[in-house]
Amino acid sequence: MRTSRLEAFSDGVLAIIITIMVLELKVPEGNTFADLRHATGKGLLSYVLSFVYVGIYWNNHHHMFQLARRVTGGVLWANLGLLFCLSLFPFTTAWMDESDYARFPVLLFGVNLLAAACVYNVLQWVVIGAHGPESPLRQAIGADLKGRVSPLLYLVGILCAQFVDPHGRLGVVIASGCYILVALIWIVPDRRIGRVAREVDSPD
Repeated sequence: MRTSRLEAFSDGVLAIIITIMVLELKVPEGNTFADLRHATGKGLLSYVLSFVYVGIYWNNHHHMFQLARRVTGGVLWANLGLLFCLSLFPFTTAWMDESDYARFPVLLFGVNLLAAACVYNVLQWVVIGAHGPESPLRQAIGADLKGRVSPLLYLVGILCAQFVDPHGRLGVVIASGCYILVALIWIVPDRRIGRVAREVDSPD
């Protein structure tokens, strides 16, 4: 299978995920900012965070497959695993919002983020395995510091949501801060892959 078919399918699934999330937002009954704040509450902020995450995965998925030349069965299943984790975003985002950022929904959102990050790393290494240790993708990711740090921050957020100030809001605030911090780390697509992709396309 050519990578273009896998990318097209993945793009379609991600577009549906974003559409489902925006449909969860409630339309205000009035026409003032106060009506918007009352109708959506924190829902709009939750949507923005999840939208940014979907955008991050879309960007990095696109960059990854710029350096891929073939798709194996393992790549297909790993990609489906990533799409499964991302498809849970509308559910975990909506529950977190409707519960007013209660402890367990925030924890579950973190588990969803952690699962997606782990499966993305699996996909990345399966793609590398299909192309060999000297592949351009392997050279591009290098030590992959961001890929190593992100799951740790998710785990810190999950543990804080569970154990820090269980009867208050401090653990939830720390967990939310960890999730936002990872999004900020990844908001700029991985420049290493873009640089190697340009070198591969223009070897001279």
